[in-house]
Amino acid sequence: MTVWQALTFAHYQPQQWGRGSLLHRLFGSLQSWRASSQLLGWSEAIGGLLLALVYGAAPVVPSTAIGLGLAAIAAYWVLLSLTDSDLQQATPIHWLVLLYWGVAAVATVLSPVRSAAIVGLARLTLYLLTFALAARILRNPRLRSLVLSVIVITSLFVSAYGLNQWIYGVEALATWVDPNSVAEFTSRVYSYLGNPNLLAAYLVPTTAFSAAAIGAWRGWLPKLLAIAATGASSLCLILTYSRGGWLGFVAMIFVWTMLSLYWFQPRLPAPWRRWLFPVVLGGLVAILLIAVVGLEPLRVRALSIFVGREDSSNNFRINVWLAVLQMIQDRPWLGIGPGNTAFNQVYPLYQQARFTALSAYSVPLEVMVEAGVIGLASFIWLLLVTTVTAVRQLTRLRRDRDPQGFWLIASLAGLAGMLGHGLFDTVLYRPEVSTLWWLCIGSIASFWQPQATVLPADSDEKM
Repeated sequence: MTVWQALTFAHYQPQQWGRGSLLHRLFGSLQSWRASSQLLGWSEAIGGLLLALVYGAAPVVPSTAIGLGLAAIAAYWVLLSLTDSDLQQATPIHWLVLLYWGVAAVATVLSPVRSAAIVGLARLTLYLLTFALAARILRNPRLRSLVLSVIVITSLFVSAYGLNQWIYGVEALATWVDPNSVAEFTSRVYSYLGNPNLLAAYLVPTTAFSAAAIGAWRGWLPKLLAIAATGASSLCLILTYSRGGWLGFVAMIFVWTMLSLYWFQPRLPAPWRRWLFPVVLGGLVAILLIAVVGLEPLRVRALSIFVGREDSSNNFRINVWLAVLQMIQDRPWLGIGPGNTAFNQVYPLYQQARFTALSAYSVPLEVMVEAGVIGLASFIWLLLVTTVTAVRQLTRLRRDRDPQGFWLIASLAGLAGMLGHGLFDTVLYRPEVSTLWWLCIGSIASFWQPQATVLPADSDEKM
């Protein structure tokens, strides 16, 4: 076995890991009760309904309500786990999620603000148990389509309200544009989420799912609805004028396009396959350049990324990052503990005058300041295995021409987009977005099958 195969769990067998796992002995301890329960006979459907309710309500309800929904999801996952010992549920992604939680737990114990870090660990635990339930429930293709379709429909309503704000005007709830910029009077939509950056972060993955629905849904009317949802979400995302959101949008489109080309490539004539990737990439770059050059508000906002401290938002982030780097330098291995509550107690000791902040404004920096180098390493390992798992399972689905593959494409593209946005912002840690982040990872985990069942990438071309 090579190092790469070991890192990516290429030959992982859940039965072998399960037999050696102390944690696994807890699962299935209430199996006898499950056999006599009529309600748990509908356990998968109930789980799917619970996920659909939480994700359908997330962008329009307060964070407290989302927290209650996540608590219900966590409790339900515990109930299912105690009454079921299915080893197939424990994928490589699950073990790395558990590793990431373990590092965060150790960081909490060693935190200089332990009480605050415990609050952050509790929130992280709710997100990770949401991942666990999603990975379990979404193994059922019908329930997967149900939950993800609810997200698509919800995003359509969210986008429609944002577009309504653009048409009729909306008052900014904060100084979201540099007052010294020519774009000072640009109207930035925020829909139900109350913040344009947060709305953009929400729309990046939901736009990916809307595009996937075009291929996954059956019938012309559903496909037209999916096209409308994709167009509305894309336009609304652009009108947020969130530079981080735009970067995430570009990253999402790039990954979505590359995976879609991979999906359709075997069905095309041989001459088309050679030029497909460069032609499509060239077209995407051309469209992006035309949009930025031809539309002044887009051009001004996009170019402000490169003016350094001359833009007030850039200057603010740079000063926050400098303070965060000092925090990391003082606690490099395990950080200060998870959560913005811990961050808010420690950051004032390092902040530069007038530059208060609620987070590190960068996901990699946030992970390092909360869980140190060890936490960042486990986070990167999780992303690596998640990506490799998605590509391997997409090969299998492509071979079978299973339309569920479109949901897998959207899940990985959504992760790429949120991560691209997260390089310069930490809206990923807001519940409306964090729930989507862990849903995407859970969706990818739900497709997992042992590597022995996945044929090489070119096998379908020989059939």
